Amino acid sequence: MKLQTSPWLHELSWDAIADYLTHDDVVIIPVGATEQHGRHTSMSVDTEWSVAVAEGAAIGAKVLAVPPIHFGWSPHHLAYPGAITLRPETLIDVLVDVGQSLAYHGFKKLIFINGNRLANHAPMEIAATKLRFQTGVFASVVDVGLVARREIAEICPAGETGHAGDVETSFMLHWKPEQVDMSKAVAGNPHKRGPIAGHPMMLEPPFDLNAVTIRSTDTELRESTAPSGIDGDARIATAEKGKAALEAIIRNTIVHIEQVRHKTVTLKPVNIPI
Repeated sequence: MKLQTSPWLHELSWDAIADYLTHDDVVIIPVGATEQHGRHTSMSVDTEWSVAVAEGAAIGAKVLAVPPIHFGWSPHHLAYPGAITLRPETLIDVLVDVGQSLAYHGFKKLIFINGNRLANHAPMEIAATKLRFQTGVFASVVDVGLVARREIAEICPAGETGHAGDVETSFMLHWKPEQVDMSKAVAGNPHKRGPIAGHPMMLEPPFDLNAVTIRSTDTELRESTAPSGIDGDARIATAEKGKAALEAIIRNTIVHIEQVRHKTVTLKPVNIPI
């Protein structure tokens, strides 16, 4: 039986991947998390973000994507049952090993998709930087919220989007509607960190107010989001808004891929991770 064409590397045969590498060297690496997103939707939201963006961008740019990494840095979300976290150094090591494996085969441009926002961003940036220095690859981190922050602010203008609020619930209503129960959607408690350490979604430039970085403990997160586990308003979510947000993120990610795909990259000798 002939294998069907797929943007996913793990759905192809090795010779199809070898053929791809004769004419392209871009690969997308989606990274998510397994953590609570309220009572109304599933633990897989952050991974679904990374998968949806990776798949859409891979199809649009005609590149490959590797299987998603379902675990991120989520210690604060252990406040609720089911969350799984990696230590940041473990996440860095996993991403470096994945990147080294890809570089060993000849992939030269690695596009990491961050579906878990600020929690994953620092470990992912460190991993991308390590890969650049150690292997010579081009590596970048695309944050699914920030890469289309202006468009998202227009699509969901109700204010701070928060965690499992309007934007994320809208996305899931579009992408995985079977994992959403809108009868349980509520307006949660907004995260109030003060005028200096605010949420970046509404900021322009995006990180201006992060002069003070605060990472909640599990106890603090439980206290600030009880009883629902969310901040923001999930009740106003619609699949139409989710579709528009996802399309904007994919569109901007493709622009980034096209900007870097013709960069001249010279790989250093790459060791097999052992």
